[in-house]
Formats: sequence, C-alpha cells, structure tokens
Amino acid sequence: MSQADDALRNNRVGPVMRSGEIADAVIEAAEMDNPDKEITVDDMNAYQRISADSELILTRESMELCLGRSFRMAELEINLSSFAGKIESGTERFRFYFTSTL
Repeated sequence: MSQADDALRNNRVGPVMRSGEIADAVIEAAEMDNPDKEITVDDMNAYQRISADSELILTRESMELCLGRSFRMAELEINLSSFAGKIESGTERFRFYFTSTL
C-alpha cells in the first residue's frame, strides 16, 4: 500500500457491525444516506467494516426502508462491534466523522 493509500485509509470512518440483518441494512442505508460518497465494505465473515472518507451518516428512515419494518437507532448500538472516527448518535441518525483529516 502506498503512503497516499495509507493516508486515505486513515481518513475512513464508519461502523464495524456483527454480520446479519442489521449489518446488511446498514450497508444499504449507507449507500442511500451518503449518495456522494464511495462506501467501502470489508466482509470479514463474522463482521462487516462499513466506511467512507471523513463522514458517514445513517438515518432511521433509511434503516426502516432497508429492513421493511420500524427501527430504533438503539438497535444499531447492539450490533455495533466497533467504529472508526468519532460518533454522534441520536434517535433519528448516527454520524461517524473526523474533525480533521490526514
């Protein structure tokens, strides 16, 4: 990996989810909620690392559309193994971000 590739990877933020229904919905919702971003998914079998450069938003509305049912953002926390960056959580959305980048 080149130094430029390494710097870009260090600016990536987002959740690390246990594999399953919620992780699949997070992947789909991340694409919907961040249309201007390239979403990367590293499938590690037991977990999924979902990331984007500098900021990634997940909304309750998109999660509900992807799951086909009502969704409480607290369910995201239950399946969240880890995350990269800082996190803002609320009842309507989660935001993963960096305040500065490399």
